[in-house]
Amino acid sequence: MTVDLFGFPEPSDSPPRKRARTAKPAAVVTAIELAVEAAAPVTASERIYSVTEVTRSVRDALETSVGVVWVEGEISNYRKQSSGHQYFTLKDAQCQLACVLFARSGSWRKQVPLSDGLHVQVRGALTVYEARGQYQMNVQLVQVAGAGLLLAKFEALKRKLDEEGLFDPDLKKPLPKFPLSIALVTSPTGAALRDMLNILTRRAPFLRILISPVRVQGEGAGLELAAAVAELNEAPGNGLRRVDVIIVTRGGGSIEDLWEFNDERLARAIAASSIPVVSAVGHEIDFTIADFVADLRAPTPSAAAELVAPEKTELVRRLEQVGNQLRRCAMVRLEREKAQLLYLGRSVLFGEPRRRLNEAAQRLDFASDALSRGVKARLSESRQLISELLAVVRQHRPDQLLAIRRQQLAALNQRLTPCAQRRLEEQRQRLQRAADMLRLLAPQTVLERGFSITTALDGSVIQSVSEASPGMELLTRLSDGVVRSRVF
Repeated sequence: MTVDLFGFPEPSDSPPRKRARTAKPAAVVTAIELAVEAAAPVTASERIYSVTEVTRSVRDALETSVGVVWVEGEISNYRKQSSGHQYFTLKDAQCQLACVLFARSGSWRKQVPLSDGLHVQVRGALTVYEARGQYQMNVQLVQVAGAGLLLAKFEALKRKLDEEGLFDPDLKKPLPKFPLSIALVTSPTGAALRDMLNILTRRAPFLRILISPVRVQGEGAGLELAAAVAELNEAPGNGLRRVDVIIVTRGGGSIEDLWEFNDERLARAIAASSIPVVSAVGHEIDFTIADFVADLRAPTPSAAAELVAPEKTELVRRLEQVGNQLRRCAMVRLEREKAQLLYLGRSVLFGEPRRRLNEAAQRLDFASDALSRGVKARLSESRQLISELLAVVRQHRPDQLLAIRRQQLAALNQRLTPCAQRRLEEQRQRLQRAADMLRLLAPQTVLERGFSITTALDGSVIQSVSEASPGMELLTRLSDGVVRSRVF
């Protein structure tokens, strides 16, 4: 007899069924043979298999015929052993599959914390746990369902904006060392906002903090974030004070929770901002497009507050240090000026000020006389040069030259007028001949002589019978209209 894939016997004289696979692995054949034992009485010539042999045959068949696959489903019955191994059931609406993730796959276990209800995609090999005779999947890789598509979208947008130069380090604006006002673009109810306010007020109580409330996750949140950044840049035009730094922030979350910070409109709004923008989204391991475009990326919201706000005690210490330096410099300068004043008081200048003034007045008189003599000499030279130039002009008599040029111009005008008229008449006759020829060759004239033009509906001209196919509609243009026809 023969056996089908489900282990049920068929009569030996029945025609063989068509299979999706024409050849089976040896392990599958063994499993099929084992099914015969359950379908017919045992005879002396038939072999009896042990449970271990049957189970291993099924395992070999399963591992050989299926191998490594990707499976998607929802985690349930999750438990983690002290050894680090994780056991769970992957299920969908109809079926469920037992899974085990051994501790040696810890790199993925750290990246994707598993829990009941989590929708994941797992990659692994189907096998049989021999002790229980239960088939299961030995999981090798785990990723959150949809994470692969989101990662592809993230990389595509990152590559596009990078090629446009939005990530260029030369475009990054430096943060002010001592900002006076900061704008926080975030959710007004998030824990990140409370942490940042605590740090900012502790480090720099003089700061003016402006909160721009927006949604930080869910569809449409990216547009709200972009609009908030744009509004803060337009604040001076609306009669509001300009802020020194903008912090776009939210707390940690999954890749789906942070996805709105990968919005292209937000990235372009940050790139176009004239105010320095700090991106502080999620935890240190989280990266978004906003991080790459921003002028500074902070690993966490709390770190952003510490990076932007100067430490109050450090600022006071620095101010005291600068004040002491100014006082020392002022004392040194005062001592130097006092010494200079004493030196001047003892100098000859203070002893004989009148003599110094008289000498200066005398030098001024000498300089005034020298200047007067120089001006008179220069004027005399200029008069003589003008006289010489007038004599040269009188010798050339420009009025006579102008009269000669006028006569020559009148003669040229008399010769030019007939030539121009003759040339114009020749061009007019040539244009008339061209117009007559154009009228003879015009399509309308050809149509009036009894010809026609046949075109397809798209306007292409039909020049050959081979271009017209049965069922094709044609337009035939005559001298007094158009005829529409169909080819049979």
